Amino acid sequence: MDVTMQLVIDCAEPKRLVAFWCEALGYLPEPPPDDHSSWREYWTALGVPEEELPAGAGEVPESIVDPAGQGPRVWFQRVPEPKVVKNRLHLDLKVSGGRAVPLSVRVQRVNAKAARLTSAGATVLRTLGGPDLDHYAVVLLDPEGNEFCVA
Repeated sequence: MDVTMQLVIDCAEPKRLVAFWCEALGYLPEPPPDDHSSWREYWTALGVPEEELPAGAGEVPESIVDPAGQGPRVWFQRVPEPKVVKNRLHLDLKVSGGRAVPLSVRVQRVNAKAARLTSAGATVLRTLGGPDLDHYAVVLLDPEGNEFCVA
């Protein structure tokens, strides 16, 4: 049996995180399938009962996809409870080019991406690096407080 994978991120406002993570990953909002005007219309056509669809669910894209078809689908699942603890799983956005690239160039690339994401709504939590390390990363929080790294 084949296995496919999607990443699911619980959140309060899918629309906000769709926009942020499209910027962060270079992904696109996933259009509803089969010429449906919305995901809600699609789910209703599949027979999903209205009582299983919260108000507003599926009216705007709640998932994003890699336009190259290589990365996983990411679904932003609306949940009623707020985030209260640190993530046990996080994303690393690798932009530096790796250790074959001079550290000064890696730092510049990481800082540039972190600055773009801060402008898009992220918050810098801390920087990982130092004079004795050949590694540099910035730890950020997305607009709903989910931790991720730019490395």
